[in-house]
Amino acid sequence: MNEELLQEEVTQTEAAAETMADYEEHFDDANPWNVVKDYMEKKTRLPIKIEGIVNGGAIAMVEGLRGFIPASKLSLSYIENLEDFLLKEMVVMVIDVNEAENRLVLSAREILKEQEKAEREAKIAAVKVGSVMKGVVDSIQNYGAFVRLEDGLSGLVHVSQISNKRVKSPADVLNKGDEVEVKVIGVKDGKISLSMKALEEKAEEVVEKVVIPKSENIGTSLGELFKNIKL
Repeated sequence: MNEELLQEEVTQTEAAAETMADYEEHFDDANPWNVVKDYMEKKTRLPIKIEGIVNGGAIAMVEGLRGFIPASKLSLSYIENLEDFLLKEMVVMVIDVNEAENRLVLSAREILKEQEKAEREAKIAAVKVGSVMKGVVDSIQNYGAFVRLEDGLSGLVHVSQISNKRVKSPADVLNKGDEVEVKVIGVKDGKISLSMKALEEKAEEVVEKVVIPKSENIGTSLGELFKNIKL
């Protein structure tokens, strides 16, 4: 009988321990700090609304916790007026969690960079080799000039592709801000190769195909034109 009672006590103790363990596990899962830490580890994307503007950033609530979004993490470009973001809905990620210091930091920048990259890749995929485009010289380097194209993409005109004439330095014939017409001669690894020389060659081919009539043909044509005219 004593053994049965002892076994029953052991069973009850084990059951109580399991119940406590389940409770603690449930408590851990319900702890919002553990939830946001899990979001950070899994890089979960969270839709939020900016609920306040403070010095240096914005405030948004996540799992009932006050999250801070630094101004540098709100956009890919400089923000002149943070108030423009008030009540704005956006998607963020958790980048820093510290329960002891009551710190929760959020960021939209990483997601915006991914979106920008995807959009750029889609645009580049649509660029066809051989197409002729207009653009503006964005910067000049020793090895060539970068041209900002109509669709917002940028391509390189290598110094060897600027002109049929020998060009020692791109700066000798091009200036930043110049409007130019270029031909796409290559798209590889996300980079666009352009040529101005290819369009010069095309123009020269057209000139060579122009046939100038001989003088006797011109005379004959005039004679034919006036032969039926009676004076």
